[in-house]
Amino acid sequence: MLSNLLIASFLIANPGYFEPWGKDADLKPPAPPAPKEKVSIATKLADAVIKFHQEVISPVDGPRSHYRPSSSQYMQQAIHSYGFLKGFIMGCDRLLRENDEEWVYRTVQYDGKVYKYDPAKLNKYE
Repeated sequence: MLSNLLIASFLIANPGYFEPWGKDADLKPPAPPAPKEKVSIATKLADAVIKFHQEVISPVDGPRSHYRPSSSQYMQQAIHSYGFLKGFIMGCDRLLRENDEEWVYRTVQYDGKVYKYDPAKLNKYE
């Protein structure tokens, strides 16, 4: 009888220790929501054209870029980082430099092939 009483008390008993003020993680304020990027109509249109090029034209024509990121990815990054006009100009400049000649760029190796590394990072031309 006593053993049944002990077993029943263990089944309905609460844990022995509670933190009086909660966990420290509960005291940390929630992170503010990330600000939404304002995307212009021109940027949306450029994204659609670049996506069409990447998904339809490039697989048929084959990869030809000597850079990493590729020129289409570069233009997309530049447009999102600098705005449509400046990003478009940076992308066109990149397309004009697209050749297999030796340049003064840092190189990276992917799949046994050497590429020029030139990302569209912030404050590149400022």
